[in-house]
Amino acid sequence: MAAPVAACGWRKGARMVKILRSTVLDAPVDMVWAVLRDFNGHDQWHPAVRSSQIERGRDGDRIGAVRRFILTDGSELREQLLTLSDLEMSFSYCLLETPVPLFNYVAHVRLIPVTDGDATFWEWSCRFDTPKGREAELEALVGAQIYQAGFDAIRAQLNAEAEHADG
Repeated sequence: MAAPVAACGWRKGARMVKILRSTVLDAPVDMVWAVLRDFNGHDQWHPAVRSSQIERGRDGDRIGAVRRFILTDGSELREQLLTLSDLEMSFSYCLLETPVPLFNYVAHVRLIPVTDGDATFWEWSCRFDTPKGREAELEALVGAQIYQAGFDAIRAQLNAEAEHADG
């Protein structure tokens, strides 16, 4: 396991990567927001996250809150909540420490109601700098192992809850 490094600041030779992933979930937007809004709740639904804790006993919905979490592979990361809007059903966060070279990483999550069928459009995007030559590798890592895995996990959780409610 690599030691965490500060994720802020320009690195010589770094290349910017932008990622945008989206999905439609067959669930009301309020139900999806109730799960995603908890900045410290990703250990309850994301398969890559083993445990998570907000530092200094702060509330997870306070701007500036820092979550320290451990992945299933033992890696430790720290992220800070930058924005949170219940009205827009969105939030932004940045990486403070990570063992992966994702420098200046800032991500944005937003939900939009799909009125045709009471579904949810979920957009997850980010931008970060990374060493030259690692752009494709790290884009695949974030896009598939973080974003797509998150979409799949929330979809499975919501489907299980719907089946339990129907059963």
